[in-house]
Amino acid sequence: MATIKEKEGIIYGAVSYILWGIVPVYWKQLEHIGAIEILVHRVLWSCMFMLLLLSVTKKLPALFQYIKEIGSDFKKLLALFAASALVSTNWGIFIWAVNHGRILDTSLGYYINPLISVLLGVIVLKEKLSKAQVVSFCLAAIGVITLTLYFGEFPWIAFGLALSFAFYGLVKVMIGAEAAIGLTLETLMMLPIAIGYLSFSFIKGDMDLPAAPDLLLLIGGGIATALPLLLFAIGANNIPFTLLGFLQYIAPTLSMLVGVLIYGEAFTKVHALSYAFIWSALLLFSFSQMKMRLNRQSTEGTQKKAIVSSE
Repeated sequence: MATIKEKEGIIYGAVSYILWGIVPVYWKQLEHIGAIEILVHRVLWSCMFMLLLLSVTKKLPALFQYIKEIGSDFKKLLALFAASALVSTNWGIFIWAVNHGRILDTSLGYYINPLISVLLGVIVLKEKLSKAQVVSFCLAAIGVITLTLYFGEFPWIAFGLALSFAFYGLVKVMIGAEAAIGLTLETLMMLPIAIGYLSFSFIKGDMDLPAAPDLLLLIGGGIATALPLLLFAIGANNIPFTLLGFLQYIAPTLSMLVGVLIYGEAFTKVHALSYAFIWSALLLFSFSQMKMRLNRQSTEGTQKKAIVSSE
């Protein structure tokens, strides 16, 4: 029976993934603006919103304390710069894809992201794969190869999103800051570049001041970026990781439906076959992860009982 905290965690987690799933509809309203211009505005207004939020929640002292700490820790500073570059790359690819009619590709990217993250753990952290995980990778590979051979193009958008987000997750561990402070630091790191780009483009005449409706949407992009992340952070603290693993597939599923049903992107028989392989891979992968976690918890519980009984 789920506790009240777990139920709240499920709601927060589900809402965060629903928001991430339908966010292409938001960025589509700005498709007449260049992807880079949208990106730099997203960095700018996300940073402003996060600073305001930290001020309201009285977490600015924690932010300043962390800035002092990383100032004397070159590895953390380097990790922060890498995280900022990776999340900006991820945002940029996503915005470009959405506004060029490639929402299905973004969906594929976030479907395969968990598999790419595990593969990254194998390559970088020398982790070992279970038999079920090996089979999962083979099934997903068949799906991706099918798409590549049929359409004659490697799904670079999907892999760009998956790889940038997987590396971002890896680097975030090194930073060790909570979600709100982490996002604030990352956008602060990119803020001078964003302001510099906007100023230079405006002075050069390559960019005009956006019309009022567009400006409001660009400013709102800061909230659209930060809100799901904050809801996710609350949810992640109150529900089991295995359940969170299943909830994460809400976002790409909704994005796929948005692309096909709202914006009329083609979902062919080849897509259906390829996605069937990828969905099978994800089901097998998720259940294997859940089984491994339950076995670990069972082993830890047995060890604790043994220690108590020996005392």
